[in-house]
Amino acid sequence: MANEPTFKRSLNLFDSTAIVIGSMIGSGIFIVSADIARMVGSPGWLMMVWLITGFMTICAALSYGELAGMFPRAGGQYVYLREAYNPLTGFLYGWTLFLVIQTGTIAAVAMAFAKFAGVLIPWISESIVWFRIGVLKIGPVQFIAISSIAFLTWINTMGVHEGKKVQNAFTSGKFILLVLFIVVGLGFAANKDAINLNMLTLWTPETEGTGGVDIPIAGMALVAAIGMAMVGSLFSSDAWNNITFTAGEVINPRKNIPLSLLLGTLSVTVLYLLANLVYITVLPVRGSPEGNEVAMRGMQYALNDRLGTAAMSGIFGNYAVMIMAGFIVISTFGCNNGLILAGARVYYAMAFDGIFFRKVGILNAKGVPSTGLIIQGVWASLLCLSGTYGQLLDYVVFAVLIFYVLTIFGIFRLRSSRPDAERPYKALGYPVIPMLYIILAIIVMTILLIYKPAYTWPGLFIVLLGIPVFFLWNKGNNHNPGNMQQ
Repeated sequence: MANEPTFKRSLNLFDSTAIVIGSMIGSGIFIVSADIARMVGSPGWLMMVWLITGFMTICAALSYGELAGMFPRAGGQYVYLREAYNPLTGFLYGWTLFLVIQTGTIAAVAMAFAKFAGVLIPWISESIVWFRIGVLKIGPVQFIAISSIAFLTWINTMGVHEGKKVQNAFTSGKFILLVLFIVVGLGFAANKDAINLNMLTLWTPETEGTGGVDIPIAGMALVAAIGMAMVGSLFSSDAWNNITFTAGEVINPRKNIPLSLLLGTLSVTVLYLLANLVYITVLPVRGSPEGNEVAMRGMQYALNDRLGTAAMSGIFGNYAVMIMAGFIVISTFGCNNGLILAGARVYYAMAFDGIFFRKVGILNAKGVPSTGLIIQGVWASLLCLSGTYGQLLDYVVFAVLIFYVLTIFGIFRLRSSRPDAERPYKALGYPVIPMLYIILAIIVMTILLIYKPAYTWPGLFIVLLGIPVFFLWNKGNNHNPGNMQQ
């Protein structure tokens, strides 16, 4: 109908880049390097893990630019998979995104927001449980986490303009704070003793063994350690693709989405590498879990893996805990706004294709999929109460990589099946760069399949469970997937 609400093209290049950067930077950069340090045990290989991760992320972003130019529609990656393969493949991605990937990430980020808020406000304590029903429990942390999801969901139901204002403000804030963290760390917190110790072990990797005994590694064992260590860095660098979900609201999407993907992923990769450079100039990579001091615990055994706090403690002392908690509260709040804003556009696209709840495919008077936003918020909140969000995210590491590989391989399929299709932007370095990503991702998946089967098979099960769901949903449905609203 002519008077039906439509998407409003309100996101310019700055807004789009803010979604890319803001959705990527959460709390991971201040935590996961501790686990990476335990996996590889040397400064050089720790930096290599982040360098490979950044290279893969930028390669993927450059490849997605071509698809974004071809299909500038709401739903992004879901649309790319549907067009390159079939509606079932697109549905499996959307199903997994809703069930675990997007909502699980929203829940995890909201819980991180609440836990670090608890550092600033002591009554927000994990030790307090108000009541428990089966696997569900609620206390101050869960209450604050769910409240933050509800508030950001409400903001985004008011229109994309309101959502982008929050995104721009918090992305700008945490970008500046992260730059200040790097400047202060490199300029004032450098520790000569830590630097000397790290130089001695620069390229001598060790991995954490049983009983806390470090084991020297080389050859295939080192390759396996790097692959397993990349789980944390890949997820800390993930969610860059969320801007593709909002293509229906981007001004000149054929140009601005590819450009925002490049600018956003390149900026975050540089910041992440510099942040890790701060860690290895302030703290020795190797340490002891029994260490009484920050330096003795090293990166490997920083208290609660809070490396940002450990790195700043030499300058700010006990105030470092409060300073970094405030930083992470700002960072996670902005991160979740981007995730909440973008995710609902995928469910809208699925509903418009007739393979999700019909009302999710209707825009409200403000031109946003409010029903999808609400359903997403409710499910993410339940995951907060269940406490299973972290485990679910572990399960889908393998599945997420599969969908990235399938999407990028879709470029090759579409070049063959639709050679004359309009491509205002072509993947830089095609076919080498897209193929490099595919090869590296398959290597990581193979390592996870062999060494961490608990991370792979449950994730595959969640994806494959979507097959009967698709056919049940599509049974008797005469809607023609593919005729999406522009």
